[in-house]
Amino acid sequence: MSKKIESVEDDAGKVTRYRRHPNGGGLVGPGAEVEESSFIGSTTYIEAGACVGSGCRIGDGSWIDRRAKIGDLAFIGDGVYVGEGTIVGNRVRIGSHSRIGAGAQVGHGTTLDGDSRVPDGGLVAVAAKPHKARRSRARHHQSRMAA
Repeated sequence: MSKKIESVEDDAGKVTRYRRHPNGGGLVGPGAEVEESSFIGSTTYIEAGACVGSGCRIGDGSWIDRRAKIGDLAFIGDGVYVGEGTIVGNRVRIGSHSRIGAGAQVGHGTTLDGDSRVPDGGLVAVAAKPHKARRSRARHHQSRMAA
């Protein structure tokens, strides 16, 4: 990868100039912001206006569409599509060959298996865990009732 700038022409003849990310060599579009601590696979596209947080890993052949936001420490597998305007939270793990629709939201700490599908505008969030204090109070109450 000796070139730092790549020009890509789409089917309509429009040419977009991408710069190569220093960590992995992925293609970063105009106006996209990608933290240097993130790894972007060499055949991955980060489109215009997208943001990728720190400490992320985005696998080869993935496509982060325009204005998508990827939180810190996210792991995105190979061949994943993240739709336009989608928000992916911190510490999210998305398995290879998944498709996340436009305008979707994937909450912090969520894990999606490979080949997952999230529709346009979809919302995926981690289920809330019961509060430890409430569980211990309930156990205490139950043990008093049994006595």
